[in-house]
Amino acid sequence: MEHVIKELNEFLKGQYMGIHSYEHYIQKVKDSKIKKEFQQIQQEHKIHAMKVAERIQNLGGKPVDDEGFVGSIQGFINQLNLPDTPEGLIKGALKGEDFGIQMSEEIVKGDLDAESRELIEEILDRDRQHTFLLSKLIQ
Repeated sequence: MEHVIKELNEFLKGQYMGIHSYEHYIQKVKDSKIKKEFQQIQQEHKIHAMKVAERIQNLGGKPVDDEGFVGSIQGFINQLNLPDTPEGLIKGALKGEDFGIQMSEEIVKGDLDAESRELIEEILDRDRQHTFLLSKLIQ
């Protein structure tokens, strides 16, 4: 189970990166409709993080409580490069979601137990819906 806990913690770090990224987007965007979408997606990432943390605890592990050192450095760099336009912010969020999905798919390719895999698949499905919602905002 130790490897499952490790993989779930890596996935959890990604959820924290998403939460923090959306915080930066929310602070920067002026359009209330876009801000509301960003807030909704951020809320879902918080719920996902909570569910994954609970799963780790139920497996006897200790969940991480942030994105880790590498994630915090990436977040800081991304914050410096945030665009000023609503479309630029949406594209940045979309790029982040896509990257998060790709990284998460890599993380969970390993040997997860059935319950953990089901949880992660549900979260990834929802993250894919985020990309759909964000791309509709650009049109």
